[in-house]
Amino acid sequence: MPIHKKKRKFEMVRQPAMTKLEKKKISVVRGRGSNLKHRAIKLYFCNYTWQSESVSFKIKILNTVYNATNNELTRTKTLVKNTIVQINSTLFRNWYLQHYGIDLSGKEDTIKRSGHSKTKLKTKQEKRTID
Repeated sequence: MPIHKKKRKFEMVRQPAMTKLEKKKISVVRGRGSNLKHRAIKLYFCNYTWQSESVSFKIKILNTVYNATNNELTRTKTLVKNTIVQINSTLFRNWYLQHYGIDLSGKEDTIKRSGHSKTKLKTKQEKRTID
């Protein structure tokens, strides 16, 4: 096995994306086998999942709150793995109100419901827990 060998295309290292919180901008990168990878340069919306309820929505990211890797990434609003972000939770609250009949914002529920839907919500509320 020779010590020095010729550089190969698949060994090439690319710059990290360092995704910022701005209007959506995606670059296309050629991968091995002429496949294409889509690298997010700037993002404003993302898919988030409420794991315990098994619900996903496309939600607007408001701000980066904390990043354990580097404080500068928090200051510059850079999205990397394990970045803690603040999101707009309106879609999750509306889903919770529709599914369980409980408003998470603390307001009273003023929606008129039939007897059937009231019993249906009551059975759902017996099993629910909030994380």
